[in-house]
Amino acid sequence: MPISPATGRPGDPASTGPSSAGPSSNGSSAPILLELVDEGGVTIGTAEKLSAHLAPGRLHRAFSVFLFDDEGRLLMQRRALGKYHSPGVWSNTCCGHPYPGEQPFVAATRRTAEELGLAPVLLREAGTVRYNHPDPASGLVEQEYNHLFVGLVRAEPRPDPEEVCDTAFVTPDGLAELREGTTLSAWFGTVLDAALPAVRELTGPSAGW
Repeated sequence: MPISPATGRPGDPASTGPSSAGPSSNGSSAPILLELVDEGGVTIGTAEKLSAHLAPGRLHRAFSVFLFDDEGRLLMQRRALGKYHSPGVWSNTCCGHPYPGEQPFVAATRRTAEELGLAPVLLREAGTVRYNHPDPASGLVEQEYNHLFVGLVRAEPRPDPEEVCDTAFVTPDGLAELREGTTLSAWFGTVLDAALPAVRELTGPSAGW
């Protein structure tokens, strides 16, 4: 599986920048690269996106965003049916991978805008969590060092249909009903549990999280 050496922490100027992971200058599509990390979250290299998710998986940097409205309801998204990984399942507001050298906060705001057409009025760090979650449906494996973010949103989502096929604002009771009635992403429970202290600080006791 492709690996290129690198060292340092997120945003290290010696790391490969976002331009290496996007379309090339002649319009052809270049491989999407992820940042490989060690158990402490320090960058150790890069790998092509799909190869990093093939069993047994390679530990790489990721992010997860949880946005709430003023009533304390969580914005959930249903992943588009055409996605290669976990299509059609419900998950948190936004999740993804920074480009090599891209700060996780920047990646989180970028992908929230790209997927949902939203700019949070507040977004702040909520810690990190490391997990290993195989996806039974696809056979892919999420070995991730995940940076968590919580925030507030006051606009209606305008999702990109190639990324998101549905959205919903849910209360804790609404989330419980969703969990009983449909499939959620393999990583959702882990990242929500890790983010809950920051979620409760943000939304207050009346929201019920």
